[in-house]
Amino acid sequence: MLKEITNNVTRWDTYIFQRIFGWGDRRFLTRYFRILSWSANGYLYPLVAMYVLLTFETSITKPFLLAAAIAFPIKGILYHLIKQSLKRDRPYQKMDDITFRVRPPDRFSFPSGHTASAFLVMTLLSSFFPIPILHFTTFIWASMVGVARVYLGVHYPTDVLAGAMLGILSAEFAMLIV
Repeated sequence: MLKEITNNVTRWDTYIFQRIFGWGDRRFLTRYFRILSWSANGYLYPLVAMYVLLTFETSITKPFLLAAAIAFPIKGILYHLIKQSLKRDRPYQKMDDITFRVRPPDRFSFPSGHTASAFLVMTLLSSFFPIPILHFTTFIWASMVGVARVYLGVHYPTDVLAGAMLGILSAEFAMLIV
């Protein structure tokens, strides 16, 4: 039974990966998804923190920054433990006709760290700043980071799903502590 479930998940994972990757190596899409992927590298997160610090009152910024300071290390530790324990090969390593469109930061695929970070930031921003347009735009951004990682050939959809859950759970746990 477990083997059948695993085989079905793997089959769907590969199918969805090939559909997204199969959008083709179009210059505009590749450039757009590379920028989206880059936006979740972490370089912009200190700017977000600085903007929050300079724009909002201390009663909101202090718990927001504290939650971020707790959530990111939790996510980082769990991310590395999971990645080094499972050691899942990336799609371009398993499929002959797949090449990556962006160089991956490390060897293994599961979970997606870019997606985890994006969903962590989305969860914190949405929780501390109840602004509907912010909820919508950060959710779309985080989701598109996940799609970008698949399109760029470095993650399977389940890597992205696991990354999203890791990011959300890390943020939620940090907010419970704060």
